[in-house]
Amino acid sequence: MLDPIVAFFQRVFAAIGRGIGQLISWILYPFVAVANWFGGRSWVIKGPLGVLILLFIGLYGYFFWQTQAWTNFDEDYVNKYNFTERKNDAGLPVKVAAGQTAPANTCERSAVVDVSADLIDFNVNQNAWISSMLLYKVGLFGLDWDRTPWFDNKASFQRGVNQAVRRTAVELVDSLGRVRGTSGINADLQRARGNIQFDEETWYFGSNSLLPKTPTPTYYRSAMSDLRKFNDSLARCESIFDARSDNLIEFLDRISNDIGSTSAMIRERSENHNGGWFDTRADDRYWFAYGQLYGYYGVLAAAGADFDAVITQRGLQPIWQESIKQLRSALRIQPFIISNGREDGWIMPAHLATLGFYVLRVRSNLVEMRDILAR
Repeated sequence: MLDPIVAFFQRVFAAIGRGIGQLISWILYPFVAVANWFGGRSWVIKGPLGVLILLFIGLYGYFFWQTQAWTNFDEDYVNKYNFTERKNDAGLPVKVAAGQTAPANTCERSAVVDVSADLIDFNVNQNAWISSMLLYKVGLFGLDWDRTPWFDNKASFQRGVNQAVRRTAVELVDSLGRVRGTSGINADLQRARGNIQFDEETWYFGSNSLLPKTPTPTYYRSAMSDLRKFNDSLARCESIFDARSDNLIEFLDRISNDIGSTSAMIRERSENHNGGWFDTRADDRYWFAYGQLYGYYGVLAAAGADFDAVITQRGLQPIWQESIKQLRSALRIQPFIISNGREDGWIMPAHLATLGFYVLRVRSNLVEMRDILAR
């Protein structure tokens, strides 16, 4: 009685096997055809083509390695700064222990500026800047890598980190690095803001010009250098870091708005595209938001050191520390594959919704701190 059932499944599996074999033969056919053609050519043709093939393999090997290797990525990178040991606000004369003589013309460096410069260094020196790499721009047979499930996570993460640095650079120029209404804009900060705002995808050549271009990472390295020049000048008491409460209010307000835009982006994708593991755009949304939180984790921890007097006077330490803890908690969520499942689903996780929850918690705390300072 079971013979017809067994025969049926045998036919099914045989058909599946033939189908898989046919698919593999279709995939391999172009390569086999090229190999056969290549084998029948003379060395005059084989030599140059072989060099091109090796170059092609080498470029893609380098590209694949750079997109997968996240050099010096550390969720606890803030700890290396030892902000709790800081005894002074940014820009004020350095304090020394009792009985010691304070060094002349030495002021406290800005932790915010140091962290911002280090984040740029992490993005473009310790790692390759993926978004402007030739093979990233070429895409997968012309399809943007951001629209595929592969090789775009690091690029999105770097752009998120860069967004946090950009926002910080703007605030440094407009308010933190000058006395509002009574001093001019600092030239180093102005150059840093201009360079870090440069577009993220420029390679040495582009379709809109035949002339060679300066690639994106060069501009970002210049911004890093300008930020460090400002901090060196600040340490010599030659520049200004205005650690007033109204500047902190404005800074928190701008960061809150920036994070709010990201929250809206996550919500739109989570609500309208419940493709689970098959949503090919969920990963770049996720890692952009993750990179932005990674950047603001350091920037806000540094702001706590630069504005320590204001935070202490207004009793913000508990909520400030809670915000830093929430940022660190968000960085623990590192899924191997990003799934944009339904929030009430039970098969595919809702990673976007989970990260969006942390983004909203951080933003809520920023708004609360801003309101306390504004009272």
